[in-house]
Amino acid sequence: MRDAMSMPSLPDAHTLFQHAACGLLLCASDGTILQANATFCGWLGYGAGELLGKKKLQDLLTIGGRVFHQTHWLPLMQVQGSVSEVLLDMRQRQGQAIPMLFNAVRREHEGVRYDEIAVFVASDRRKYEQQLQLARNEAGILNEQLAAADRRKDEFLATLAHELRNPLAPLRNVLEVLRLAQLDDPQLCWARDVLGRQLGHMTHLVDDLMEVSRITRGRLELRRASVELAPVVEAALHSVASLAAQSGHKVHVEQWPHAIWLDADATRLGQMVSNLLTNAVKYTPVNGSIWLDVACTAQDVHLTVRDSGIGIAPEHLDTVFDMFSQLEPALSRAQGGLGIGLSLVRGLAELHGGSISARSDGVGQGSTFELRLPLPAVPLAAPAPVDRRLLAGTREGKVLVIDDSADAAESLALALDILGYEVRTAYDGPAGIAAAQAFTPRVILLDIGLPHMNGYDVARRLRGEPCGQHAILVAVTGWGQDKDRKMASDAGFDLHLTKPVDFYELDAVLQKMLQAS
Repeated sequence: MRDAMSMPSLPDAHTLFQHAACGLLLCASDGTILQANATFCGWLGYGAGELLGKKKLQDLLTIGGRVFHQTHWLPLMQVQGSVSEVLLDMRQRQGQAIPMLFNAVRREHEGVRYDEIAVFVASDRRKYEQQLQLARNEAGILNEQLAAADRRKDEFLATLAHELRNPLAPLRNVLEVLRLAQLDDPQLCWARDVLGRQLGHMTHLVDDLMEVSRITRGRLELRRASVELAPVVEAALHSVASLAAQSGHKVHVEQWPHAIWLDADATRLGQMVSNLLTNAVKYTPVNGSIWLDVACTAQDVHLTVRDSGIGIAPEHLDTVFDMFSQLEPALSRAQGGLGIGLSLVRGLAELHGGSISARSDGVGQGSTFELRLPLPAVPLAAPAPVDRRLLAGTREGKVLVIDDSADAAESLALALDILGYEVRTAYDGPAGIAAAQAFTPRVILLDIGLPHMNGYDVARRLRGEPCGQHAILVAVTGWGQDKDRKMASDAGFDLHLTKPVDFYELDAVLQKMLQAS
């Protein structure tokens, strides 16, 4: 008894865990670190608070380690529930790679799966370096494959956008002709407005495809200005009104007491609100309800869109903002969409310094999406109003339209002619050059994808002719990537516009450039 009482006290279980001779981890099945002992944290240079619930095991691995984790570790854990003596390189906080041996076993407690992991610093450097080099080689091959797939994706999206924009261009031109005609017949006015709304919707879908691609590549630049929120919301509500009415939905809008001004890109702001409303309409069964509310704090504005729709299961809340993500019940619906709307909203919100979040009580309980955007530190002044009305017969100047699509060329020429411009058309490169020599236009609107000679070659040729040396060359094309704009500039174009061109913007540009020249 005296010997037992004289024995020194031993450390408790918590102390043993924290200061064990190896790194000890407890991770969720997706890799999220739930517990990590002091030994492991010390090896990597992190504090426990920086890891627990904030990082996944794979986040701490090198690129080669992540590849091995994805291709070997995860399948083994799924099949046999454990891995033994797995060598992976981890990245210390300072950036240095450190080889480590892993042993892991998957457990289950009250229906929840988790992984117990023991980690040892490796010592056999030559063996581990050989394995690391192999993993690096595999990662290099995989990275090359991923890069090639990413390039093919960008090329596909660009080609798809080009092919869709070409038929949209004559439709937009015809719409402008109808607007300039000042129709009196109510039925024709209704048809014109329907055409305008649906054309706008189609254009937005194409723009969304390219916007997501630009965001993922970090190449989207915002055109910030002082923007009032109310007109943007009203336009977004108008854009989904027809779709909501078709499904019998009631849209409830809470009125906010004062004007809210943001330092934002008006076009992108409209895309965010429209996509949130479209998402609510799409995922709400017939005769449902949708609520839109706006509230302000001292620093932010919160725009909330709530619906009585199909709801979101808890396990899907983290994936609703992923590209091409769609909830299963909506896939069979006619207005299923492309699955990029919410991904675009998240990207645009983050570019504006804001965020987007989703809440739902579960399947069948509806969903709530809250868009947060920062308010400017200094109140913004309202910009001068812009008159977008165009009056027939008020313009002058000679314009040549060169496009291999007769519908696109003739419809654009007709709209410009109604405004008062003197217009000629041509349908390929050689004919366009001949028309320019005979007509000597002040402005040449030139498509790129022409037969016989592409638009770049036509532009270079025109710049060498007396008729084109001082003419204003404008590329009007379905190709709208950054590289396309650079190629146009290098070929001698003064301006690059993407189809379908906003007619007011085109007229404003023509007037500005004609006056400057």
